[in-house]
Amino acid sequence: MAAGTMLAKAFSRTGYRTIAINEYPSLIRGGHNFVDVRIATKEIFSPKKHIDLLVALHKQAVELHKEDISSKSVVLFDPKDYEWKKEEFTDSPTLIPIPLADIVKKFGGNPIVRNTVALGASMALLGKDLSFLSVVIKDQFFKKGQAVVDENTEIAQAGFDFIKEMYPSIQSLYIDEPEQKNPHLVMNASEAVGLGAVAGGMKFAAIYPMTPINGLIQLFADHEKEFDIIYKQPEDEIAGINMAIGASLAGARSMVATSGGGFALMVEAVSMTGIMEVPLVVDLGMRPGPATGMPTWTEQGELQMVIRAGHGDFSRIVLAPGDIDECFTLTQQAFHLADQFQIPVFLLTDKYLNETQWQISQNFLEKVQEMKTSLVEASKISSDFKRYNLQTDDGVSKRSLPGMKNGQYLANSYEHDEFGWTTEDAIARKAMVDKRAKKLQKIQQEALSPVILGEENADITFVSFGSLKGVIRESLMMLQQKQIKGKLIHFPWVYPLPNGIETLFEKEKRIVCVEQNSTGQLAQLIHATTGREIKELWLKYDGRQWKPEEIVEKVMSSK
Repeated sequence: MAAGTMLAKAFSRTGYRTIAINEYPSLIRGGHNFVDVRIATKEIFSPKKHIDLLVALHKQAVELHKEDISSKSVVLFDPKDYEWKKEEFTDSPTLIPIPLADIVKKFGGNPIVRNTVALGASMALLGKDLSFLSVVIKDQFFKKGQAVVDENTEIAQAGFDFIKEMYPSIQSLYIDEPEQKNPHLVMNASEAVGLGAVAGGMKFAAIYPMTPINGLIQLFADHEKEFDIIYKQPEDEIAGINMAIGASLAGARSMVATSGGGFALMVEAVSMTGIMEVPLVVDLGMRPGPATGMPTWTEQGELQMVIRAGHGDFSRIVLAPGDIDECFTLTQQAFHLADQFQIPVFLLTDKYLNETQWQISQNFLEKVQEMKTSLVEASKISSDFKRYNLQTDDGVSKRSLPGMKNGQYLANSYEHDEFGWTTEDAIARKAMVDKRAKKLQKIQQEALSPVILGEENADITFVSFGSLKGVIRESLMMLQQKQIKGKLIHFPWVYPLPNGIETLFEKEKRIVCVEQNSTGQLAQLIHATTGREIKELWLKYDGRQWKPEEIVEKVMSSK
């Protein structure tokens, strides 16, 4: 993974567009790990299926990816692992044996540094100077000392020189200069969520480790003092969400993050935020279930769960960022919305989105919105202050913080009157339920409209949410080359769905809902909300992300 990230950073810093996705099994003893780095001269939105250069560090790497290798591919391997022959492939790729282990041994390095030899060799095969890589090597290893930096630089140089000397005529992978040489930052979506949280005023996070949101933990733990936040690792998810609720009651914008199994443990506390009207942000990183399922792979199976999670009726918002920019902006907005409406706001991410290394412009931090809050000013609190005041147009009553004179901070899980005192009176109960329900109308008025991309009068219109945004954008460009007009309706605001979305589908010729689950959960939500049934569902639930080529193939085969 480190090698893949280094390659992506090397090209990103020189203006190229890059994406790096990792795949790995949930085995303590390891197994086949694979990093897919895509490099392009213009903007890209997802990985692709075809492999141009395969760096195989063991025999299984080639065996598992043979179907994506063509006659245009180059396969780099160590003959000590296995001596590959062209006749062993359906197509005939260019085979390059390189003594990775022997080169490392020559420099007295650890066998794991074969990765660095391969990186140097890859730079030569891609037609770039090693200086592209050496700067990144220095950044990657400087904390380990200059000796480690020098060792890795020398070993990378050896791999580079081997290709230049032994295969000087191979130029099939040479990359043109980028269209625009604007350097971009490289980070995963969990890091973008974390930066969006800080931009949204987050001051407290309690997160128990769970794939695929662990990148968020590392960011908060490493930069706690810089961000002026408190990060706590609780003993479990139940403790985590209750700590975050307590911090929120005390006035700190707070969040938790987890995946489906961890969120299941949090559901009782989620209901408590509903009756206490406490702001909270929850990042739910989806992965295949049920139960432990496939914890290191990807899926979109928790949409319906998060919409209905909790006993009793109470308002909530569900946002589903589709790319790294939306991870930042929607997280920032989530904190504002949670505070404004005193509700839980959920971010639906997934393993593919969270752990992939994306590019984001260097000025993205400038997208900071003005904070909204429902806190009452201390000077305006009177002695008859009602924390749960019923006389509101939108169901949101002002809240005070502990320590404010005349304020009210009694909070528990029971139904209550306007002052927060426990009650079981029928009239008071109905009034409080109606108060909390009022929020939904105001929330829908502020809901973000779907993002519409592609061509008017489209031959085929895709509907999706979350991380499929980039995949389908790539598909639209590929379809355009085949003279097929396509459109995408992407929902970053999933619940409650914005008013009037039924009109989006009225003039479309063919509508296909593309999802990463087995039941079409977004299609179900659209049907339940609008009465519009999307009958054509393209569903994938094998743990692997849709690829643009797969969607194009389905379009072509179903014309």
